[in-house]
Amino acid sequence: MKLGINIGYSGRRIQIPLEQIKEAEAMGCDSVWTAEAYGSDALTPLAWVGAHTSKIKLATGIMQLSARTPAATAMAAITLDQLSGGRMILGLGVSGPQVVEGWYGMPYKKPLGRMREYIGIMHEIFKREAPMSHVGEQYQIPYTGEGATGLGKPLKSILHGRADIPIVVGAEGPKNIEQTAEIAEGWLAMLLSPLHFDRVYRPKLEAGFAAAGDGKSFKDFAICVGQPIVPGKDLDACRDEVRPYLSLYIGGMGAKGENFHKNAIDRYGYEDATEKIQDLYLAGKKQEAAAAIPDDLIDQLTLLGPKEHMRDQLDHWKALDIDFTLLVSFEARHADRQLGLIRELTELL
Repeated sequence: MKLGINIGYSGRRIQIPLEQIKEAEAMGCDSVWTAEAYGSDALTPLAWVGAHTSKIKLATGIMQLSARTPAATAMAAITLDQLSGGRMILGLGVSGPQVVEGWYGMPYKKPLGRMREYIGIMHEIFKREAPMSHVGEQYQIPYTGEGATGLGKPLKSILHGRADIPIVVGAEGPKNIEQTAEIAEGWLAMLLSPLHFDRVYRPKLEAGFAAAGDGKSFKDFAICVGQPIVPGKDLDACRDEVRPYLSLYIGGMGAKGENFHKNAIDRYGYEDATEKIQDLYLAGKKQEAAAAIPDDLIDQLTLLGPKEHMRDQLDHWKALDIDFTLLVSFEARHADRQLGLIRELTELL
């Protein structure tokens, strides 16, 4: 298991804990991840971090498909990868209808098909085997539709980049996870329980590998897991610290019947609990919703408590015999504390 740093996206102002990131790099931290929602973009902070580091991998977790055309995303990835000496990891996600339609002003339709076309186009651009062209349901390059001049022609990237820049996809639904295993080089997961991995996720991932062919397997595929991590002597106090975070995703993200995060937890067999959590949260009873999360579920979705408890939790991951990258949330205001956490985890691993 490797460690990564997730610095997320901005609040009102961008704050990047550069000194702590550089210390984490010196301790052997594998990657640093940035994100975007509807404020700061993922690429600019990542370039800033890359300019001040030399070894740590630079990852977007995630770039939203609707923010850029496939060619624009590929150009950015090739550029940053070359400037950083081959450290780029391109994390992508479809986001949700609230952001896609409410912020980008685009229809949220057939997200799986869009992701498949998007990655196919980028792979073609990265490889530079021929001028890039694509005729699909959602993307047509060169464009020949309504309003076209007829002057467009297939082009090849001027910049010679790495043909195998890894693409990882943020995915939660079963079909999305299976497709990710088929078309991408990695999966960015959240709310992932190691106790249910073999039953819920392994079959979907292996089906995706089989569809890809060429003997693709877990050895060729990166799994990166974002989890809340709260060390401390009082286990119950540590659990209480993450309850608001988990109740937000289980109960408050999306709408009734349209919450991908709740659906993921339901597949672990917690439907009764998640219904109660969601009903309380949507009724404005956020504290009651947080209190309704079962302790055993919290322990599956987090890494927390005394070292002995955290070691037991990590043993569940190690028992799966798959390489994972565990992503530690790294906020500027808590960066010193979280740097200490990196040290503790390095010892436990």
